[in-house]
Amino acid sequence: MDDTYGFAGHDIGPDIDELRAALAAHNITLPSLGVDPLTFAARSTRPPLVSLGNCNVATARRVAEVLRSAAGG
Repeated sequence: MDDTYGFAGHDIGPDIDELRAALAAHNITLPSLGVDPLTFAARSTRPPLVSLGNCNVATARRVAEVLRSAAGG
């Protein structure tokens, strides 16, 4: 997969906001959600990575539950 397509100079802030809103719709908060600072600072043709961060066990279980449900299971 070419992860450079369409991302040259792309501001990923709106993408992170969209993910945060989608998670919030399922009562999920990832406190550390943001741009990975190391990949943001790197000079590369690839976009920075999204840091999903750390979460507690209850949040991890909720994410798994929502993903299973979305997958039809």
